[in-house]
Amino acid sequence: MQNKIRIFTGNSNSPLAEKICASLGVPLGAARVRTFSDGEIMIEIGENVRGRDVYVIQSTCAPTNNNLMELLVMADALKRASAATITAVIPYYGYARQDRKAAPRTPITAKLVADLITTAGVDRVVTIDLHAGQIQGFFNIPVDNLYAAPVILNYLKERFDGQDVVMVSPDAGGTERARAFAKRLGCTLAVIDKRRTSPNVAEVMHLIGDVRGKIAILLDDMIDTAGTLTHGAKALKDNGAKAIYACATHGVLSGPAIERINNSVIEEIVLTDTIPLGDKAEQTSKIQVLSSADLLAEAIKRIHEDESVSSLFV
Repeated sequence: MQNKIRIFTGNSNSPLAEKICASLGVPLGAARVRTFSDGEIMIEIGENVRGRDVYVIQSTCAPTNNNLMELLVMADALKRASAATITAVIPYYGYARQDRKAAPRTPITAKLVADLITTAGVDRVVTIDLHAGQIQGFFNIPVDNLYAAPVILNYLKERFDGQDVVMVSPDAGGTERARAFAKRLGCTLAVIDKRRTSPNVAEVMHLIGDVRGKIAILLDDMIDTAGTLTHGAKALKDNGAKAIYACATHGVLSGPAIERINNSVIEEIVLTDTIPLGDKAEQTSKIQVLSSADLLAEAIKRIHEDESVSSLFV
């Protein structure tokens, strides 16, 4: 496996890529990433990749456009260096929320990004918890959409074993996800009826389900400005929840997110490392970070050995 597989990452040099390499027993590939004074990105692959299966680990998170361009330029460099296959491992797929025309004369940027990645020479995409499942259909190449549920569920089972827990979806759209978690934890389900008045602004309207005297766990796929999360937590507290926790796959944590989290009634937020949190996680004691490295490493191993990836979740 070490002779055929190569793993690279862009300028972000996320610790996640290093953990994946350690799990697979493969060294991180040598690549020189430079940014010229005018902002242009230049990448030089520092080793032979001819005939190799190459995996590029790169979340397209903030700085979104820089990380996306690094991914595209690196894919082009690898293609021109005669790599056998190029797989883009994108733990967090940026622009995923622009997956449809939500208003007149607006773009479907998730589709545009899919076209750019394919045109750059990528043969396959691996990602975790796409914001909208239909984005897989935006690609004309295979897409493996992994689920962080096994990672988060293992933590929740150990953390709340034997306690009276209720899984809570912060909106109607996340009900299916919360129901799946509730089934595996053997607990009840509640849903917050939320109406969004404008982007990144949400108002809690009603709580469907019983949370009184229980430990409530809010579940979402991502936490951006944390407005939805903190409003939901307040609604749960007002309805008698004993303690409030939250978990999500992607910790975007933009704008006032950290301040809102620190001032909220939430006791702990569980996130995965699909997005490098860095000093953001250090600004609050409420964040617990779980690693997705073993999950991604196992997926890479199975793809390389032509085994089933979907059986990871059966």
